Amino acid sequence: MTEPTASLVELARRYGVATEYENWTGARTAVTESTLISVLGALGVEAATENDRVEALTAHDREYWSRHLPPTIIGRTGTAPTFWVHVTHGNPVALRVVLEDGSVRTDLRQLENNRPPYDLDGRLIGEATFELPAGLPIGYHRLVLQADSSEFGTPIIVSPASLRPPAGRQWGLATQLYSVRSERSWGIGDLTDLTDLAVWSAARHAAGFILVNPLHAAAPVAPMEPSPYLPTSRRFVNPIYLRVEAVPEYAYVRRRNRIRKLRESVQSRADRADQIDRDAAWKVKRSALEAVYAAPRSAGRELAYAAYREREGASLDDFATWCALAERHGGDWHEWPPELRHPAGDAVADFAAEHADAVDFHRWLQWQLDDQLTAAQATALQTGMSLGIMHDLAVGVDPDGADAWALQDVLALGVTAGAPPDEFNQLGQDWSQPPWRPDQLEKLAYEPFRALVNAVLRHAGGVRIDHIIGLFRMWWIPNGAPPTAGTYVRYDHEAMIGIVALEAHRAGAVVVGEDLGTVEPWVRDYLHERGLFGTSILWFEADRDGGDAPARPLPAERWREFCLSAVTTHDLPPTAGYLAGEHVRLRDELGLLTRPADEELAADREQQTKWLDELRRVGLLGGDTGYPGVAEIVESLHRYLGRTPSRLLSLSLADAVGDLRTQNQPGTTDEYPNWRVPLARPDGKKVLLEDVFADTSAARLGEVMRAAVR
Repeated sequence: MTEPTASLVELARRYGVATEYENWTGARTAVTESTLISVLGALGVEAATENDRVEALTAHDREYWSRHLPPTIIGRTGTAPTFWVHVTHGNPVALRVVLEDGSVRTDLRQLENNRPPYDLDGRLIGEATFELPAGLPIGYHRLVLQADSSEFGTPIIVSPASLRPPAGRQWGLATQLYSVRSERSWGIGDLTDLTDLAVWSAARHAAGFILVNPLHAAAPVAPMEPSPYLPTSRRFVNPIYLRVEAVPEYAYVRRRNRIRKLRESVQSRADRADQIDRDAAWKVKRSALEAVYAAPRSAGRELAYAAYREREGASLDDFATWCALAERHGGDWHEWPPELRHPAGDAVADFAAEHADAVDFHRWLQWQLDDQLTAAQATALQTGMSLGIMHDLAVGVDPDGADAWALQDVLALGVTAGAPPDEFNQLGQDWSQPPWRPDQLEKLAYEPFRALVNAVLRHAGGVRIDHIIGLFRMWWIPNGAPPTAGTYVRYDHEAMIGIVALEAHRAGAVVVGEDLGTVEPWVRDYLHERGLFGTSILWFEADRDGGDAPARPLPAERWREFCLSAVTTHDLPPTAGYLAGEHVRLRDELGLLTRPADEELAADREQQTKWLDELRRVGLLGGDTGYPGVAEIVESLHRYLGRTPSRLLSLSLADAVGDLRTQNQPGTTDEYPNWRVPLARPDGKKVLLEDVFADTSAARLGEVMRAAVR
């Protein structure tokens, strides 16, 4: 492999692109020159030749010295962040901080800075360093500079030093909402079902929260993307989760019998189908929602709708316009007529004006979702939950979808986000999603990210952030390359985590970071310092302090306290399926193993035996040998969670009813029915929500979890 030149290494360093990294085995791995060139290209930096690199370094210097102030200043409460100022050498400056509430602070302090001036086209630019006033309140403020006969400004973001954890210990039910429908659903689980699940788990079993899969929007055209982790938009919600009859205007629809027949038809189809059919459910539900949309609204409801549109602003307009365009031209905006491929184009504005009703229908759908999510969270809290709904924030978006269209200037083109090889996914992962460009986020004061976090916390007592490590560094894979040919790109984690903490503080919400996989050790310490929770999955909690000895289960007392702990996750089979080796069988069937299936099964059974021994050691399983019944093991594993100090514990609804099949097999798309598996009993018979409420196994495990957090 050709060694990267010094100029390429320096250019990569300036843009936060790793030239080497430590893989999951601990070995240092060099990044190829071609990968570095491709990744820098996705950041808008030409680096193919030595001349390109020299020019890029010079341009980087010029851009830095041409700015009077940093693009964004990041701080925490209790600290006094420093920042630089660039003005004509020797000229005086005047600075003030304008706070969110309009008040002004001028008590900034200048620090020593002996950096020599820079010659910018014959004008010497001097650099001074200042310190913001100590004790600035949390919020989004602004720094104003008067210098060189002009006035300049830049945002200041001050976040809480640390989030306050929720009181005591809580347990929550984790559900893939689409998979569990009730007798009154429309072929798929919806927000009324979510509300009822929250009420059942809280009222019957004292649950403190309910963790739900990402409810992010999918494209409104067939085939609808089944993965909640590959949405068309993370900013908005999928209207397939609406309960038609819960919309207030439903009462004023004249032909309600027709709507009831539509619901019965899609429910009957779902009863017969082996998999969840989103397209069938959405086709029927959309027709019913159009009828409700046409019903008259009261004056008060019109005022509420207008207030919602004003609050959501241009982001809502862009999303609704994209949905209307997708219905006309298809769900991939790259294939639209060229004049429609950017939201700022005149042709897009003309389309929105000509199809105002179609655009407004999609705005209205989001308003209804806002209403029903508000009601779900309020009901969860009224029933006794301390946190209520914990939403899930996906890593990224569909490259062909609404957010990628609306935010294309802030996303990296020519690469996709993913993960390098690790112990569980030994070929690496390509998530086919465009990552944020860290340089563009900073220039925009992180506004797109701020809006996203604010939106997901609007109706929540908590949020789980999938692959939170992506707020520190993200694995970028050049288009057309395998996941092994990527590299890490750094983000300003102080800004990204700071914004999450600020928005969560204002929402009174807990933040759980999914910090599994390859993680730099200091990252978990940093998240703990900022008051964010980590994630522990029982099967992955191993004690590796024994040198060359095989890893054994990590004793409960050594688990993390500020953590959401669970036995399984959506990327593994439910516990009963895991005990049966379903994850090995399936990966072997799909060609995803890197060693023979017999070896993998033997290693898996050895790990399970160690866990059974651990359960016996702590007195949660009887007998000295043998393999107990599956139900007894599942119950004991969840009791084991209660032996840990973890503040948040989770029970999968699939475990509660004894389901066997996994919802998702990483590394596959259509080879396995990912995200299309309806909730079922061990015998494969589908389970309705009403069945859950009467299920003795679910009730027993609910009581196990209640006892675990006492």
